[in-house]
Amino acid sequence: METIEAILFEPVGCLADFPPEPFNEIAAQLFGRRNNPTKSASRAYWHLLNLMDVSDRKLDRSEVELFEDLEVQAVKGATLYEDVVPALVELKRMGIPLFLTSSLSEMAVARFLEKGCDYFSAVWSRDSAEGIKDVPLRSACEAAVVTPGRAMFLADTAEALKTGKAAGVNAVLMMNDPDEARRLAAHEPAGGIVSLQELPDFVRFLAAKNTERPGGLSIN
Repeated sequence: METIEAILFEPVGCLADFPPEPFNEIAAQLFGRRNNPTKSASRAYWHLLNLMDVSDRKLDRSEVELFEDLEVQAVKGATLYEDVVPALVELKRMGIPLFLTSSLSEMAVARFLEKGCDYFSAVWSRDSAEGIKDVPLRSACEAAVVTPGRAMFLADTAEALKTGKAAGVNAVLMMNDPDEARRLAAHEPAGGIVSLQELPDFVRFLAAKNTERPGGLSIN
């Protein structure tokens, strides 16, 4: 399929339901943010990434170990969404490269794949990509020689949508909550799906739409 060259996935919020407590605890213990911990794992995770992004303090070895241990706790407490495996299997049958592009550590990503979600052509963590947020996305596209404008990235928070746009990929909204989805629509995602089960048909729709309207990928 020519219109979509790859789909990029961040596990937190888009592939599994994670507990927010480990991410909140990392923010509190290592970045001094103890006020108003969120009950949303996705918001806690992306808030943590923002703290990492602006921090100029280098973590020492014991702090890195604490960080990774808490991340692994988050992964251990995560539950794959029921529609994940069937959707990934169908997308692979369609011949679409699937990339895991995460700001989690290499250790946490490896533990996540052990949950039975190893359907990816390539896997990028913050360690292998040497960066967070849009860096793993860019690394995946560059390594696979994929034009960012022909890649799709699933996002379920405002920060994730911003990250997709910063990487130049098409950020598609995972509408896990109707009220939140209406609010996030203001960030102008490239499209939206309610369930991963819709993703294969969404990709087919885009392929048909762009066949009818040659000249490049058009999601809106």
